[in-house]
Amino acid sequence: MSITPMSPTLELAIDLINRPSVTPIDAGCQALICSRLEKIGFKIEHLPFEDVKNIWARRGSDGPVFAFAGHTDVVPTGPVEKWQSDPFKSDIRDGYLYGRGAADMKGSIAAMVTACERFFEADSDSSLSSKANIAFIITSDEEGPSINGTVKVIEHLQNRGEKIDWCLIGEPSCVEKLGDTVKNGRRGSLNGKLEIKGIQGHIAYPHLSKNPIHEALAALDELTKIQWDNGNEFFPPTSFQISNINAGTGATNVIPGSLDALLNFRYSTEVTAEQLQQLVESVFKSHELDYDIEWALSGKPFLTSKGKLIEATSSAIKDITGLDTIISTSGGTSDGRFIAPTGTQVVELGPVNQTIHKIDECVKVDDLDTLSKIYQSILEKLFA
Repeated sequence: MSITPMSPTLELAIDLINRPSVTPIDAGCQALICSRLEKIGFKIEHLPFEDVKNIWARRGSDGPVFAFAGHTDVVPTGPVEKWQSDPFKSDIRDGYLYGRGAADMKGSIAAMVTACERFFEADSDSSLSSKANIAFIITSDEEGPSINGTVKVIEHLQNRGEKIDWCLIGEPSCVEKLGDTVKNGRRGSLNGKLEIKGIQGHIAYPHLSKNPIHEALAALDELTKIQWDNGNEFFPPTSFQISNINAGTGATNVIPGSLDALLNFRYSTEVTAEQLQQLVESVFKSHELDYDIEWALSGKPFLTSKGKLIEATSSAIKDITGLDTIISTSGGTSDGRFIAPTGTQVVELGPVNQTIHKIDECVKVDDLDTLSKIYQSILEKLFA
């Protein structure tokens, strides 16, 4: 594997990808990032919580704070033998960089670091850098439970009165071309762990038993047909999905004693988690089910309205790529759900997301440098 010349962004991306940082392991990625940031004047604060490594790096002390946010952890590779090359030995083929984390999101982190390096290097008269107040939040717990990562860092910053005004998260946001999509929010995610209780018995004597599968069917069917809301100009309508159902002993002649199901809402700002819970349970009660349900909120919906950050991001993309970017709230959750509630304007901009979490994850080599240039342009526009 070789490419001539190899840009600083590509070199750093390769170095990060080659470190097997399956969540929550960091594998030395953050140490490498810190060494680069320290050379350009960032002060590093290590914030480990439990088995998760986090850093808060900052340069500047006055004025609004702009933060890059990202994660060094990656999802497991899946069957390594199905990869065309070792997922933790990055490979360049046909203009693409292959390896776990190439798109999600070590490529973005490399682009963030080199954007800052050029930003401060190019500002020889210090007219910009004297006003620039830039930070990094990097965690190794985004792909995992997300309980000891960014959420804890934000709590730590809030406890001492530090505020982030603008935040750019390097999640892979683009659909077909780099810069075609920026995320300015995400739907909320609400999970339900449901148990419908019945009475186990011999299948030949149903009058002595109570089949929880039969009991549950009508209620679950009703839930799938409810129009929870109509969405709005930023969010599609709320989606309800049953992701798992399990019942039975494995025998053909036994009526099961219970049915277990996993439920999920991806919901808009038109409803609250509490409203959804109440509606679901009202359906169960109307069908006179004997049930227990445990609710878990993965994240509330968040939205950044048009303002200086979105304007700077859209303008930078237009300047560098010529594209008119689409502002979207599609996709799953991100660490933005922990940052936005503090009043921070949040956008997500990263590589094309077509191969994330897949076998042979990759990113276009040229896109890495283009992304770094976009990030640098955003800094220049915000602190001009």
